[in-house]
Formats: sequence, structure tokens, C-alpha cells
Amino acid sequence: MKGYVFHGPGRSSWDTVPDPGIKDATDVIVRVDAVTICGTDLHILKGDVPEVRPGTVLGHEAVGEVVEAGSDVRTVRPGDRVLVSCITACGRCAYCRKAMYGQCRGGGGWILGHLIDGTQAEYVRVPHADLSVHPLPSTLDAKDAVLLADIFPTGYEVGVLNGQVRPGDTVAVVGAGPVGLAAIATARLFSPERVVAVDLAAARLDAAKRFGADAVVDAGEAPEQLVADLTDGMGADVVIEAVGVPETFELCTRMVRPGGHVANVGVHGRPATLHLEDLWIKNITITTGLVDTHSTPTLLRMAAAGRLPTSQLVTHTFPLDAMQEAYDVFAKAADTGALKVVLGGARHEEVAVRATGQEEDVTSHA
Repeated sequence: MKGYVFHGPGRSSWDTVPDPGIKDATDVIVRVDAVTICGTDLHILKGDVPEVRPGTVLGHEAVGEVVEAGSDVRTVRPGDRVLVSCITACGRCAYCRKAMYGQCRGGGGWILGHLIDGTQAEYVRVPHADLSVHPLPSTLDAKDAVLLADIFPTGYEVGVLNGQVRPGDTVAVVGAGPVGLAAIATARLFSPERVVAVDLAAARLDAAKRFGADAVVDAGEAPEQLVADLTDGMGADVVIEAVGVPETFELCTRMVRPGGHVANVGVHGRPATLHLEDLWIKNITITTGLVDTHSTPTLLRMAAAGRLPTSQLVTHTFPLDAMQEAYDVFAKAADTGALKVVLGGARHEEVAVRATGQEEDVTSHA
């Protein structure tokens, strides 16, 4: 099959790679119908995620059809259309029992496109399938559903829920990329007084307005002053960091009010300064987090009912084998206006099948 392979910082290509096979009885093999690119994939290509080994197929979001299931899989079967979650959960460890699936210690967590081969390929092996793939409503289009593999759960859980957004709050979202826009959309579910979006790109600020931001401001034009003006000098109740660079994190800590919350969502590749000399007295709560995807079933129901603006996020579509072009467009979002790119490819009629435990799993690099 073909897959998009990481060869080291700054090097990747669409290559022929071995077909995945069932390794454990809880695995499924999914034929990929739609896949997308995440900002985290760009961090990997920059070398910000050193755990990703050269030779790994990237990607952790997909929609597809189950073509093979291990003997212990109970919730799906071949022929089922499913969402492949960015987080894999064993369901048995101490963290999974608390629905902290991102911290799974039973062979799960964020492993697809990270520790094992991922979804940017024609087929993908998904471990612990019963808790790691979700049957899809027939009414939900693949390009909409794939946004629920990571982007919407991340913005909602790590941003909105960790930030404890409440009715009447002022919420500032720094970074109006896909995750930031998902945070804006899902923050609106809690009836804040206002949502303020901050970004450098005019196109993304326009998108933030469409997703429900009440005010937008260029990051270079003193956004902390705008937030102060809107809140009688108090600052925002909740500030969501959705970029992942030191400057934006430090901006968030300047915009939050005493007693407020800073919810960091961005993937940071460099240290950021925590100005405790200013913050120690302000009763600030700072949260970090990897998405757990415990909200995915709820978000799927909302999307199927038309309550989430998923389709508005997709700005570019490509065939699956145009992966390099899609990466180029996504990486140059300031020039291309890309928010989310979705790729889909022609289906193959069969995939090589291997008996469980009888051959080495050449797709796994964990």
C-alpha cells in the first residue's frame, strides 16, 4: 500500500510500505476513506516530537471501513464505517478507568502516527478497537466526521472544558487555526458573554467571526489592551492558547484576570517563561493536556444533528495520493487560506491478511 512516511526532520514522502496486518486480537484494519493533516504533524516534521522515529507513517485522524477485525473485537465488524480516533484506549489501566485515555498505560494514548504507523495511508491498523474506533451515523459525511477524530475533541476538552468556560464569561482564544476555531464553536455552547479571537492572519480572524467570535484582533495590535477595554480592566475569565509558541503562551498569561483560567492546547517545541513574579498573587489556574476523546460520542451525535460547524472548517480537498501537495498547502496557511485539508482516495479491493501473532508486525515502531 501507499503511506506518507516521516524520514526525519524536514523529510517525508508518499511511499510504498507494507500492508498492515492484525497483530493482536483486539486490532482492526481500516481502509481509509478520508484523512486529514493536523498541526501536530507539522510539529513532527519540524523535529518537535523526537519520539517519532524515521520510517513511521504519519497521521492520527481518519474515517474508513473496517476490512478485518481481531477475534476479541466486539463493537465493530468488517463492513462497518468508522471514525478512527486520534487516541487509542486499552480501557483497563488506571487512567482509562478515569476516562483519561490520552494517558493510557496499556498500550494506548496517542500512538497512531507517533509510536506506530498512522492513518495517512491506504490502510491502518488500529489497536484496542473497541474503545478506539467509533461507528458512524450514515447521515454524517466522511469529510465532516474526520474533524471529530481530533480537532473538535481537542478544542472542546483541552480548551473549553479544562478552561471551565461558564455562562457570562469572557473567553479569549489565541490562535484561530482549526483547533482554535473548534474551541470558539464549542465555547459558544456554554453561553459566554463574549468570545475574543486573536491571530496574525486576517483570513483566520474572518473565519473566527464565522465560528462565533464576537471580537477579533491582530496579535500584533495589543490584544491584551482590547480584552482589558472589553472587561473594565479585569481581563478574560478563560484564555485558551491554541498556537504552541512561547510568545502566545506568555500573551495568554497577561490577558487572564485574577482567578481566571489559562488552558494551554498548543503543542510546544520550545520552553516558555512562566512569570510567577506577576502571577503568584493572582490565583491563576493553568492547565495543560493531551486530548482524551471521552467527548467523541457526544460530539458525533451533535454533528449528526447539525449542531457543529464541521463543514465550514474544510477549505481544501485532495485525492489521497496528493499528500505532499496537501501538506504544502496546509503548512502555508497564511498564503493559501487553508483551515483544514481533507484527503480521500480510491478504494482497493483487498488487503493482505496475516494470521494473528504469526508474523512480525512491520507497521509498528513502538
